[in-house]
Amino acid sequence: MSALFQPFTLKNISLRNRIAVPPMCQYSATDGLVNEWHVANYTGMARGGAGLVIVEATAVSPEGRITPGCAGIWNDQLAEAFVPVVRGIKANGAVPGIQIAHAGRKASANRPWEGDDHIPNEAANGWQTIAPSAIPFGAHLPKVPEAMSLQDIERVKADFVAAARRALAVGFEWLELHFAHGYLAQSFFSPHANQRTDAYGGSADNRGRFLLETLAAVREVWPEHLPLTIRFGVIEFDGNDEQTMAESIDLTRRFKASGMDMMSVSMGFNTPTAQIPWAPAFMGPIAKRVRDEASVPVSSAWGFGEPHIAEKAVEDGQLDLVMVGKAHLANPHWAYHAARELKVERPSWVLPAPYAHWLERY
Repeated sequence: MSALFQPFTLKNISLRNRIAVPPMCQYSATDGLVNEWHVANYTGMARGGAGLVIVEATAVSPEGRITPGCAGIWNDQLAEAFVPVVRGIKANGAVPGIQIAHAGRKASANRPWEGDDHIPNEAANGWQTIAPSAIPFGAHLPKVPEAMSLQDIERVKADFVAAARRALAVGFEWLELHFAHGYLAQSFFSPHANQRTDAYGGSADNRGRFLLETLAAVREVWPEHLPLTIRFGVIEFDGNDEQTMAESIDLTRRFKASGMDMMSVSMGFNTPTAQIPWAPAFMGPIAKRVRDEASVPVSSAWGFGEPHIAEKAVEDGQLDLVMVGKAHLANPHWAYHAARELKVERPSWVLPAPYAHWLERY
């Protein structure tokens, strides 16, 4: 029996297999509002056989969007627009998840195919960014963010809580907090972005405070029987990796104690000069170290799009779930084709019954 096609249960949620579609920004919303594009995209991913489909990074406030085209959930109207997305995912046999996020100093950017660079504050579609410290990311994102006050910190934490409430109200069953990729929460943890001298800066404990407080606040409103997960950048590939990993694993243990159920292990992306060793499944051993040393279930992305690689990651105990991203964009029925390649018995039944019936009949 294929390890990849074994079911997986976290809290009261059971997935039909170990295949998850990670959040992938579509940059196709209007003022935060999702539309028919998002319904078709996520419904198709679910119909293809994945066990979990996590909706793209969804901003907890207008300033938290990466681009003007990013999805949002900062009011009830925006939340209600996700109802057909949730229904479409569930109707096709997958569990609907959502990632809530604040882009921090990487916000107010043009969509990737329109430049992927910062929009000036004075432009009609741009806005002032915020961050732990007034330090720009650099490269194509040179805008200097406004250093957050303590009031700003409390406001953003409250925005995460409100977003979690709305996500629950419209039917999402899996919540992921985006604490990775150089966005706001990750930038609090990173010395590259955080040079504060108050309780939110300096030591690793202080740099992790915003993340822990946000998690604790969300945990208060997200039901215990549903998974609460975090995508977290545990490594920077900046030449200081061992210290960063040690600090990250320590913070992961504290996440677990504060109510995190699972971690999606990723990279920091806090500096444009990082030397990332791109290769198939290169995050697998890093994720396994987090899994073993922090005793938490883990997932990861980046280079698991070949079925035998995904299978081996689960079989070898590197991952509990495999995040298959770009391969799902290229082929929404990736799970079905993976089942065939891995010689799963009756692979067509990975798909919903109406498809399986026809594929098995002749």
